[in-house]
Amino acid sequence: MQKLDKTTEELLGIVSDWSGRFNGAYNIRSNGECAGRQSSENILIENKEGDPGLVIHIKPHTKGETVYIPACVTKGGINDLVYNDFYVGEGADVVIVAGCGVHTADGHDVRHHGIHRFILAKGSKVLYKEKHIGTGAGGGAKRIDPVTEIEQGEDSYLEMDTIQIGGVDSTYRKTSGKLGKGARLVIKERIMTDGEQTANTDFSVELNGEDSGADIVSRSVAKGNSYQEYHSKISGNARCKGHSECDAILADNGKVNAAPELFAGDLDAELIHEAAIGKIAGEQIIKLQTLGLTEEEAEKKIIEGFLRG
Repeated sequence: MQKLDKTTEELLGIVSDWSGRFNGAYNIRSNGECAGRQSSENILIENKEGDPGLVIHIKPHTKGETVYIPACVTKGGINDLVYNDFYVGEGADVVIVAGCGVHTADGHDVRHHGIHRFILAKGSKVLYKEKHIGTGAGGGAKRIDPVTEIEQGEDSYLEMDTIQIGGVDSTYRKTSGKLGKGARLVIKERIMTDGEQTANTDFSVELNGEDSGADIVSRSVAKGNSYQEYHSKISGNARCKGHSECDAILADNGKVNAAPELFAGDLDAELIHEAAIGKIAGEQIIKLQTLGLTEEEAEKKIIEGFLRG
């Protein structure tokens, strides 16, 4: 493994719980290059042919393992593009950690654009954890634009737990999925924007197999003059169940546009969408102030609890 600078180690600690080493399979991407890699007996990590990125093969019936693929960009002027493909074998049950941190302090823009593709075989199960953060002063824009493409085989399960912690000036997050018979997709998204930041989320899920299901929940906070857009479309093309929920809190001059969409292409498709946008209730602030918190501290506590969901 290459020696990592202090900024990279700090970002790795935030987005992927790095404490000097990873246990099991991992690939660390730093400023567009591989800074360290290790496969395990059941998880093989290789370079992708023709494009920058990785191909990760997880053997059938692999249980209890975690693969880490964090990416950090710590120099202004870098536009990092990476393609990562995950092939999850039949009956496997694993955790994938794929956080990203971008940092610039020299006035130049910085961007990470990660395109992840998941192919889950029959009966496989994946917990995918992704944290995003931007750090550094100096005026350079910090941008993270993740794309996730999902193909789920029969009776597979994918849970995506994604969070944008803060400091990202612009993000466009696009996720699409196609689910087979009995497959289930659960997405938990949490985003906070402030200042002049913008965030755009776009979900599109096709429930093509009988008894497939999707549960998409987005919680967001728009502070300062920030702006967020949320779009989701669930297409029920067989007997299935789909649920989309967008909850947002506004503070200061923050703005949110939420547009959930449903398409029922089968008589037995059961689809629901919900959207709620509003400011923090005054009585919540007052209640916490009676416990000794300032108004600012009370608002912070409420937002933290809301994003934990």
